[in-house]
Amino acid sequence: MLRIRYAVPGGPEVLFAEEVPVPAPGPGELLVRAEAVGVTLPVVRKVREASEPIALGGEVAGTVTALGEGVTGFAVGERVTGLCFGHGYAEYAVLHTAMASRVPGGATSVDAVALMRSGLVARGAWEAGRVRSGESVLVTAAASGVGSLALQLARAGTTGRVVAAVSSPDKADFVRGLGADDVVLYEDPASWGDPYDVVLDGVGGELLGPAVRALATEGRLVAYGSGGGTVEAYELLVRGASVTGFQIRAIAQGRPEVYESWRRALWEAYAEGTLRPAVHEEIPLAEAARAHRLVEERRNLGKVVLVPRGPGSTGTAPDPDLGVPERGRGRWGRCQPMCG
Repeated sequence: MLRIRYAVPGGPEVLFAEEVPVPAPGPGELLVRAEAVGVTLPVVRKVREASEPIALGGEVAGTVTALGEGVTGFAVGERVTGLCFGHGYAEYAVLHTAMASRVPGGATSVDAVALMRSGLVARGAWEAGRVRSGESVLVTAAASGVGSLALQLARAGTTGRVVAAVSSPDKADFVRGLGADDVVLYEDPASWGDPYDVVLDGVGGELLGPAVRALATEGRLVAYGSGGGTVEAYELLVRGASVTGFQIRAIAQGRPEVYESWRRALWEAYAEGTLRPAVHEEIPLAEAARAHRLVEERRNLGKVVLVPRGPGSTGTAPDPDLGVPERGRGRWGRCQPMCG
């Protein structure tokens, strides 16, 4: 099978393809023939920054081809999606059953990858923000895979002002189409407008300081990105504000019942058409370097997805019996011209 890996840290150019044997699932694991693999900013950053090479894990969706010892509740031939902690950039991947969920018959594998993991992070960040109806919300990285879903959750969850923060003006139409009342740029925090009750921050780093200063009295910032950053205690004290770090893995491992309830809610919202996974582009697995470059340069509008067997072979088309309207597949689901 084809697998992508790297031998030394660096930019997208260090990624290369190799032929390796198909892995065998261990106890409690599923072997999945991958139909879609999500590209995440944390993995892109680790390729460049980690001191030692790591397995390129991430979000995978596809068809179960083998069951590990002791697996119950799943069957060969079912379509699933989940998080792979091993080699996920491959034609076959291994998922632990605790991290896997079934893909409804009306959803493509590409939509499943764009919705599930990113949606769980977005939902968790939203819950951590404890947003009350009428409160204002600022979403950073609003054009990303997670941010585009967080923006939609914010629009549905508050009658207050919802603002999208993005890196460049060419993303404005995209985030407005997802429900943003206004759009602001990272480079000009002075133009962000009135203070916000809640900031959902997927950027961190140098943007974390301005994001904290954008909080209203008793405001809450939820940091869910991998960008790091430093918070000045004084900035919190003068506002009576707070910062909460959110990590979805902690929920999956420590509160599995909550994790499962969020998964069900995401699929229900998808079926209703109220939550639309946005996919920037489907890129062949062998071109993973191009996918990483898109994400690293923050040029994507929505999720960047690798497809091991090429675009167009990504699972079942929407089924009318499921009640999934066309918009449930994502307004930008197959990269409109604006995506370039």
